[in-house]
Amino acid sequence: MSVSVKSVTKLYGQQRALDNVSFEIGTGQIAGLLGPNGAGKSTMMKIICCYVPQSEGQVSVAGYDTINNSIEVRRSVGYLPEHNPLYLDMYVKEYLAFVAGIYIKSKLIEARVKEMIDITGLGLEQRKKIGELSKGYRQRVGIAQALIHNPQVLIMDEPTSGLDPNQLAEIRSLIRNIGKEKTVILSTHIMQEVEAICDRVLIINRGKIVADDTAEMLRKNAAVENVYSVEFSEVADINILKAIEGINKVNSLSGKSFKLHSNSNADLRPEIFRIAVENKYTVISMMKEEQKLEDVFQQLTTGKK
Repeated sequence: MSVSVKSVTKLYGQQRALDNVSFEIGTGQIAGLLGPNGAGKSTMMKIICCYVPQSEGQVSVAGYDTINNSIEVRRSVGYLPEHNPLYLDMYVKEYLAFVAGIYIKSKLIEARVKEMIDITGLGLEQRKKIGELSKGYRQRVGIAQALIHNPQVLIMDEPTSGLDPNQLAEIRSLIRNIGKEKTVILSTHIMQEVEAICDRVLIINRGKIVADDTAEMLRKNAAVENVYSVEFSEVADINILKAIEGINKVNSLSGKSFKLHSNSNADLRPEIFRIAVENKYTVISMMKEEQKLEDVFQQLTTGKK
C-alpha cells in the first residue's frame, strides 16, 4: 500500500486530535478525506507528510516509515496546501525549475519542467509571472510543483476552492488523470467534488474514522428512509396517498405535487402508480430520490437525520 496508517493517535497536551486511526490507500486510488473543522484532517495530512510526528501508532508511505525514514517519505510525497504559497514575482517556468532544483539533478531539470508544463496544461502561461495568472492557473502551478519530483503520493487540501465552473472542470479532469498512476488524498468540504473525483471516501469526526467506503455505498448504507417525488396532472387527495402501505408521511408541495416518505426498503413506485391509476390520477413524473453525500456527512458527524 502506498499509504498505510495503523492505530495512529496524536495528542496535543490532553487533547486527542487523532484517536486510534487506521486506513490504507493503494496506488491508483483517489481518496477523499472529509470531516468538519477541527476533526483531525489537517493533523492526519501533516503526519503523512512528516510535518508533525504521531504520538502513537505507525504510518508508512511507499513502504517508508514516517519516523525512521522521514527523508524517503518526503521524497515520495507531493503536497498542495489550501492556501497555495507561490512566488508571485517569478515566471511559471522559472519557478518550476527552482522547485525542481531542490529535488533532482541539474541535467534533468529542463526535461522535467517541460513534462510538468505539458501535463498541467501550462504551455500558454509558462512565460508569464505567477502573479499575472488566474486562480485556476495558479492551482495548476501548485499541482505542477507538487508533482515535479514524481512522487508516488499526492496530498491536496481544498484544491478547487474558489474556482469558476470552467476552471473546476479542468482541475477535476487533471486530478482524475493524475490519480490513475498515483495515490491521491484529497481534503475538501465540497461534497460534489468528492462525488465527481474520488473513488473512496474517508470521513473523520472528533479524531476517529467514522466511515470508509465509496460515496455510493455510504449513501446506500446510511439511508434511513426513502423519499418519492410524485407529480400528477390532477389535484390529488393527500389522504389517499397517506393510506398507501409503507408510506409514513406525505408532504404536499402543491395540490398536484407531493413527497412521499417511507421507512420500507421495498421500492414502492409500482404501488404508488397502481393507486394513482385506481383513482384516475395521471402520473406526470415519479422519482425515487437518492440520499445526498452531504446528508450522510451530517448524519455521521452531527447525528442529525
